[in-house]
Amino acid sequence: MSKEYLNYLKKLKKEKLFILSMQILIIVIFFLIWELLSYKKIINPFLFSSPSKIIVTIKNLYFNYHLISHIFTTIYEVFIAFTLGIVLSFIIAIILYEFKSLYKIIDPYLTMLNSLPKIALGPLIIIIAGANTNSIIIMALLINLIVGIMSIYNGFNNIDSDLIKLFKTFNASKFATLTKLIIPASSKTIISSLKLNISMTLIGVIMGEFLVSQKGIGYLIIYGTQVFNINIVMSGILILIILSLLLYNIITLLEKKLVK
Repeated sequence: MSKEYLNYLKKLKKEKLFILSMQILIIVIFFLIWELLSYKKIINPFLFSSPSKIIVTIKNLYFNYHLISHIFTTIYEVFIAFTLGIVLSFIIAIILYEFKSLYKIIDPYLTMLNSLPKIALGPLIIIIAGANTNSIIIMALLINLIVGIMSIYNGFNNIDSDLIKLFKTFNASKFATLTKLIIPASSKTIISSLKLNISMTLIGVIMGEFLVSQKGIGYLIIYGTQVFNINIVMSGILILIILSLLLYNIITLLEKKLVK
């Protein structure tokens, strides 16, 4: 490798290190300011808690309230709902792409379902599926499924029409065009859909846990609200932020491997 290229790589590494350092610094400063404001009672520590109290609360939840079990319950529900959502979104998007008339028929209904507040369907879901994990997964599916379908379908539609004509010129079958052109060319859109779906799924799972669960991070937050313990609520929110970041990074790593 040339010196210029090596210098370029070093520059990239320095830039990445600088960005990471600044991101960490912003978080540290935020928590320090929050702790100071709470300690000096500039903000109400009862309503806004503080980082030190949250750390103590998380420790207490770990030893006395089976925190790991709650975290794994939420992760399990996210995994099931996310997997089902992606598989169903992919299959339905392919069907709608192949049958344009069907898409035109159900497009307004997809739009209506997408704009409908899913929490309003919560009581109906509980009556049909019961007050259990099934209701939580259905709630998450309602949130991530339509978004996934629309994202993947739009990715299929954005393929260069000249490439499709080229495949037709060589008498390629619909299946060959789909598997050799449409899906590979839409890989970035599909990966973007994965990133969007993982966050939407987490939102859906937490909403479901608010309604029916006896375990999970959403349950802890609701429990903290019911006993008016803001430390538990803030601890649950912090754990959710960390969990969402980890899930997003997993999808990002998957993206890098797929791109390679």
